[in-house]
Amino acid sequence: MNVDQSNVTTLPVNLPAVIAEVTVLCDAYETALMANDLDTLDALFWSSGETLRYGVAENLYGIAEIRAFRLGRSGGSPQRDVLRRVITTHGTDVATCNLEFIRPATGTRGRQSQTWIRTAGGWKIAAAHVSLMNADR
Repeated sequence: MNVDQSNVTTLPVNLPAVIAEVTVLCDAYETALMANDLDTLDALFWSSGETLRYGVAENLYGIAEIRAFRLGRSGGSPQRDVLRRVITTHGTDVATCNLEFIRPATGTRGRQSQTWIRTAGGWKIAAAHVSLMNADR
């Protein structure tokens, strides 16, 4: 069997120091989300027109739309408990954080993915996606 090696990354994956940096920030994001700490949430996102967030019921393009959504959401995000989280780093400047969660009030399960990039201002979320799963899954 011939394996195409043209798409194999030459970047080191999961360098311990980089994993540690991103883990702290993912923890800070979760804490800020549950507390509806808009200043911290805003600071964790890349302040760019290129940033995007696909939510459960909204598609937000650019940091201005993300900020407006958060400001307009009464009460913040529904509370959730993280069931599983996987952080993967690629080199020293790109990481993904994927997690599964459950909303205790309803039993609804969901998923979140984030792409983190190292910028001149530190690590920032450049893209995020949140979705809920069907009850039968």
